[in-house]
Amino acid sequence: MVKRADKKIRATSLSHPLSRAGGGAWLVFITDAARVPDPAGVIAKLPVGSIVICRDYKHNDRLGLALKLRTLCRKRRLVFLVAGDVALARHVGADGVHLPEHLLTTRPNLMGFSFITAACHGRTALRRAARLGVDLALVSPVFETRSHDGAGALGLHRFARLVADAPLAVAALGGVNVRSAKKLRPLNLAALAAIDGLSG
Repeated sequence: MVKRADKKIRATSLSHPLSRAGGGAWLVFITDAARVPDPAGVIAKLPVGSIVICRDYKHNDRLGLALKLRTLCRKRRLVFLVAGDVALARHVGADGVHLPEHLLTTRPNLMGFSFITAACHGRTALRRAARLGVDLALVSPVFETRSHDGAGALGLHRFARLVADAPLAVAALGGVNVRSAKKLRPLNLAALAAIDGLSG
């Protein structure tokens, strides 16, 4: 059975359709200005305790975006993370950091953060994330997704085998929406992560 995330995150309510479809899994929203121009609209609908990751690496005012999202998340009692930039996360007072897979080999200084997530695409990355003390691994792409257009998805069965003995809590990412979340429900995942799947 896949591990649930520990008590650092409060369980999400079942008020969100995606959470209900996934059997009460926590929700992780990843920002992408090109695909979801209004992240505030998505954030307003997330249950308390959900996670928001400020990705948008090429945003022309990433600092301003991060500050705005942090404020929104605090008002809504959501966990706010900055992707790929520990210094920016500290500067804006984020709850933590999301580590792209390539940063798992660099042993970044994560002291002072209350929650860490990481992108993982295989067992080696999952083991590295666990050694770093990562709280939640975002494993992707589970299904076909616009984030990795043309790349092969893991598919349900391969994903299930990959995460069955994961050494830390796992979130499914890639093509996750209300319909596909129902297929993931038997896996008892800690979380479901999405961009488009949370914007509808």
